[in-house]
Amino acid sequence: MLRFGLTALLSTWPLAALAAEGAKESLGTQLLAFIDSAAYLIGSALAWLIGLVLPGTVDPSLVKPLGYLGLLTLLLLLFSLLEAARKLIWLVVIVGWVLMVARILIEAFRG
Repeated sequence: MLRFGLTALLSTWPLAALAAEGAKESLGTQLLAFIDSAAYLIGSALAWLIGLVLPGTVDPSLVKPLGYLGLLTLLLLLFSLLEAARKLIWLVVIVGWVLMVARILIEAFRG
């Protein structure tokens, strides 16, 4: 369900962008419409998942707020992954420089 929804969204997005461009909408309006659509899609997927776990259905008025909360959570996870990747890259660079200096010193004193 989620994969189908993401595939459908990504496959129609260029067409929607071209249609919106033809209507002379501003970039801000297009961006807000995209975020709103993504939030609705994520909210629908989360409501479906909650429906699998809990008895009953999720109130349809909660789909968009649930989607916005899910979207913010995804952004938070993305930024935390980028921060972790940045720390890992710094570690690799520092180890690389230490090994490079060690190699230069070994070559210099081997003589």
